[in-house]
Amino acid sequence: MYIMKKKIISLAAAALLIPLTLAACGNSSSKTSKETTVKLGVIGSDADVWKPVAQRLKKQNINLKLVQFTDYNKVNQAVVDGDLDLNAIQHYDFFNNWEKSNKDNSLAVIGRTYIGPLRVYSNKIKKLSQLKQGATVAVPNDPTNEGRALILLQTAGIINLNGNKAEPTTRDIKSNPKNLKFTPVDASQTARSLSSADAAVVNNDMALNAKLDPDDALYVEKINKASKPWINIIVAKKSEKNKAVYKKIVKAYQTDATKKQIKKIYDGSTIAAWDAKF
Repeated sequence: MYIMKKKIISLAAAALLIPLTLAACGNSSSKTSKETTVKLGVIGSDADVWKPVAQRLKKQNINLKLVQFTDYNKVNQAVVDGDLDLNAIQHYDFFNNWEKSNKDNSLAVIGRTYIGPLRVYSNKIKKLSQLKQGATVAVPNDPTNEGRALILLQTAGIINLNGNKAEPTTRDIKSNPKNLKFTPVDASQTARSLSSADAAVVNNDMALNAKLDPDDALYVEKINKASKPWINIIVAKKSEKNKAVYKKIVKAYQTDATKKQIKKIYDGSTIAAWDAKF
């Protein structure tokens, strides 16, 4: 009788251990499947390129949270301050200029995305040759994009610049036969300025955000070897650039699926640049 009772007690104890063991296994599983949230700063229609990437990353337990900005000049500082983990809003030249002007080298490039040419648009004329004497042309006001816009206008034969500066300003205009008046505005406002200016040089993402048709552009920036400074990039804190989760995000972006999405969102006007040969 005593032996029987002892067996019953042992069985009861074993029965109690089974749910505890299962519970422990459950806790271990929930820990290994814990989701990692990464905040990524984007501008304009880039969010639509990143959304499918975010969906794919969910399978790897990565929650890529897209944070929309309208001002290029605030997004790097947001990474420095820790409000963002990453951003994908700029090209190499903008990034290098930001580092110099802010005397800050705490950020690093961890991947390439695409390159989108600048375009000249107008609601008033159909050809650049139709610009009248004294016409107004809006250009982005940040140093890199202003210089890029002026170089584009020189290539188009509208103006001539002094020397071969990488970042010319309106002060570097040597010849301006039509006495054009250049109005520097925030890059996000160039498309909106078409209601008042005779023409505007608009960044690719801002043009799409304003629903401007690339086929309506009066002039398109040529993409070649000299265009490498305009390749867009993904940026992180330098101290975190080797994080495994960031490498997974870059890898998830740099796929054929993203190439198709870029082509779709940007109506074929933008080139995937992580493996581009030009």
